[in-house]
Amino acid sequence: MKRNWVKAASLALGASLLLSACGGGASSGQSGESADGKTKISWLNILHTASPPTDTVLNKIEEITKADIEFSWIPDASKEERINTSLASDSLADIVTLTILDNSSVRNALKAGVFWEVGPYLDEFPNLKAISQDTRTSASIEGKLYGIPFQKQIARNGVIIRKDWLDKVGLPVPKTTDELFEVAKAFTEQDPDGNGAKDTTGFMDRSDLVFGAFKTLSSYFGTPSYWSVDDSGKVTPEFEDEGYVKTMDYMKALYEGGYINQDFAVTAKTDQQQNFAQGKAGIYVGALFDSKNLLNLAKGVQDGMELVMVNDITSTGNESDRAIWSSGNGIGGLLAFPKSEVKDEAELKRLLQFVNDLMSEEVYTLMTYGIEGVHYTVDADKAVTIKDTDLWQQEVQPFAASRPKETGYQIHDADPLKVEADRLIEENAKYAVLNPMFSLESPTYSSQGSELQKTITDATYKYILGKIGLDEFKAAVASWRKAGGDQIIAEYEAAYKAVNGK
Repeated sequence: MKRNWVKAASLALGASLLLSACGGGASSGQSGESADGKTKISWLNILHTASPPTDTVLNKIEEITKADIEFSWIPDASKEERINTSLASDSLADIVTLTILDNSSVRNALKAGVFWEVGPYLDEFPNLKAISQDTRTSASIEGKLYGIPFQKQIARNGVIIRKDWLDKVGLPVPKTTDELFEVAKAFTEQDPDGNGAKDTTGFMDRSDLVFGAFKTLSSYFGTPSYWSVDDSGKVTPEFEDEGYVKTMDYMKALYEGGYINQDFAVTAKTDQQQNFAQGKAGIYVGALFDSKNLLNLAKGVQDGMELVMVNDITSTGNESDRAIWSSGNGIGGLLAFPKSEVKDEAELKRLLQFVNDLMSEEVYTLMTYGIEGVHYTVDADKAVTIKDTDLWQQEVQPFAASRPKETGYQIHDADPLKVEADRLIEENAKYAVLNPMFSLESPTYSSQGSELQKTITDATYKYILGKIGLDEFKAAVASWRKAGGDQIIAEYEAAYKAVNGK
């Protein structure tokens, strides 16, 4: 195992190490050539698993990309603190993974020219050239692209329903919010599991207004994605939109009718999924690819479970009103190149070539599934079956979050639910509602946005739970505006005008 992996493992276990002491930091040298002719690359990266991978897959990646890669892994739980420390102490690497683009230190560093602007170079490399203009724009800061964007699924959410329960209560797959409400009511009142007890409900939700049911449902009611901007450049937050109030009313009616788990406001995601898998509810709103995990969790508990995924629900029944919110406009962060490490254009282009190579199908396969015959088998249709889940989790899974691109490849999971989820998620992209403020700068939002949002989140829950009325909710919005919201809006409007000329 390489020296830096051992140190990274210590990081992952919570040891108090300075970033500058990790292999791959500024002290370990800049990009150049190693003794075997490979390009030496240090990479300050985020670790989303309990421990770093072994060298098994890494060796293959290095062979294909002709690179000698040294990782410095930062545990995801401490990424904000450690990235801030790294920026402040200038202990960076040739490549730095930046996933918290709304962090004020990160945005200030990007705007201050700490990292190379890469926009002018993308078209020199075939895989980088294929990055769409919408993606480039969304990943830019004040109109400039300071790294290669992590290309994620643009809109992955939808509704997962117990198809076997639908058949039991005699209802079709819902296409409108009213029909979905009737399904929730039937799942609560008509004993869909046939055990003679009134122990089921419609929705199984969790304490998350974004990745739980609320934001997806709000898409169906026409709510914008975080912010809206009109032709004159006027910016409005989503919670001042009529669709937001309609969504609160909808969830309030679900709650009052008992058609959603009554503790949804304090339920964790793991409990939500376990409860659904145990047959306590029949509707799950979230990432469509969660369906595979839900069915796996149900094995031995709800063996008769059959799931159907729905991505075309509207509140009006009109196809023209179809919409789904986008998480981060399909941007998962940036692979950025600090000027302190990457001294000239020639070094930058070597690193851009490396990232270009990471986007190939061959390397994507390694970072997603591992090595054929060792970690997986594949059929003639390029459908993959993992051979040993434990081995895959140890040697392959830690690389997954480091893939610069996650979609558009032929090789795919063999699981039928995953195949269907991927198809629906790809279809979602045509109806995705993007956040128009995603790439723009509001200093007040960067410094106070999260704290201010708590006012709206609390008021939203209180409204749904029947503790306050509409006037009190509007008073909370007024409080948000007075405490800094008006300043955020003014800053976004100025930033939008600067970039768009409006």
